[in-house]
Amino acid sequence: MGCHIFDPVFYALELSYPTSVEASFSTFIPAGLNWDKPFNKETYPRASIVRYRFPARGTRPPLKLTWYDGGLMPERPAELGPERTMGNAFGGALFIGDEGKIICGAHGAGGLRILPEEKMTAYERPPKTLPRSVGHHQEWIAACKGGPPAGSNFDYAGPLTETVLLGNVAIRAQQRIDFDATAREITNLPAANAYFKREYRAGWSL
Repeated sequence: MGCHIFDPVFYALELSYPTSVEASFSTFIPAGLNWDKPFNKETYPRASIVRYRFPARGTRPPLKLTWYDGGLMPERPAELGPERTMGNAFGGALFIGDEGKIICGAHGAGGLRILPEEKMTAYERPPKTLPRSVGHHQEWIAACKGGPPAGSNFDYAGPLTETVLLGNVAIRAQQRIDFDATAREITNLPAANAYFKREYRAGWSL
């Protein structure tokens, strides 16, 4: 879900790779595993909070992006009335700015509100300037035939996916990781770079 829910933020705020990532997560204790070794390396945790730090981009200042999963949620905005829900069945996103907040459902769809409510009332929709998708299957086929790049082409989807996966690396590392985007490596914990690849068994290498 990370790639889908990160997408509106990644696209709108022109993000690329983070400079650091840290995570807190629940522990899962399989039967027979000692409590002095509570970390399970075979499956993802039941719940986690992952904090990404992104650098400034041109005139855009640095920002923090926090991911919640497993039923964990950010603090409910005080400006959100009790009759309104946060997100939808698949999750959602909360944008916190200097002059207000925006809340929406997962994938940027459903339940979109500007907070506080008076800002939502005063908001006037701008003209549509972004190209509308004809559907991801059709985009892919058109791109394969030499048409325009798909909206989630590899140049865009690669850094997005790698950013999401850095959260998994931070969970495995069990501490903050500092990431050098140019060198594509973790600088403060070199051993964690081993999580970027898999050691294949003899006869199964690529």
